[in-house]
Amino acid sequence: MKPGLLLRVFALALLIVLLVAPQAFRDFFALFVRPTQPPIYTQGNLLDITLSHLMIVAIAIGLSTMVAVSLAILVTRPFGAEFLPLSRAIANVGQTFPPVAVLALAVPMLGFGTAPTLVALFLYGLLPIFENTLTGLTTLPEDVMEASRGVGMTGWQRLTQVELPLALPIILAGIRLSTVIALATATIGSTVAARTLGEVIIAGLTTGNTAFVLQGGLIVGVLAVLIYDSLSALEKWLARRTGRLTRADA
Repeated sequence: MKPGLLLRVFALALLIVLLVAPQAFRDFFALFVRPTQPPIYTQGNLLDITLSHLMIVAIAIGLSTMVAVSLAILVTRPFGAEFLPLSRAIANVGQTFPPVAVLALAVPMLGFGTAPTLVALFLYGLLPIFENTLTGLTTLPEDVMEASRGVGMTGWQRLTQVELPLALPIILAGIRLSTVIALATATIGSTVAARTLGEVIIAGLTTGNTAFVLQGGLIVGVLAVLIYDSLSALEKWLARRTGRLTRADA
């Protein structure tokens, strides 16, 4: 087993133990607290909080992917090319307004809880996926496209059987970027009562408990690295299957 892979397996194993049996790390986290402070976050179950965090990210990125890919497909069709500036403006909304600002605007309309966080993450995830999908669909090998037209494929058949499969590694690169950003950004959702790992970090900051901050930060960081690596590996596998190289293969 390669050293890098071995390290990631070890990190995953430690993460699972931390989530399932956090008391096993009590002595370690006790190094970062005062004698009167609890070393392990017990105001909520770490596993439940982490699963909630991941669920929020998955839903938001799933919605971002559907909208961004649909917009990119629309503007790469002859009848939709004129909508490119509008589509790009829509995808840029999340980058124009910081997530904190989106939360502040969404709370009065949606109330406290998960909904404002989903809106912020959804908007923030649009641009990388849209731009990568656009790149993937507009840089397809011309000989392959000519061959698909030559065999009599319809526009729908070319899209679903040729264009999207060939563009998938590049689309996945955008999804990977949006997912990693969302994993970190979701922590601010706890400021509006969303159940994310931000509640562990905020609890540590408000009470001066460094161990809580470390627990929340370590879980988010390890998740980000593991998910990033997993999606990168999937990109490379897809790139080999389709014969298309992405930056991940360089």
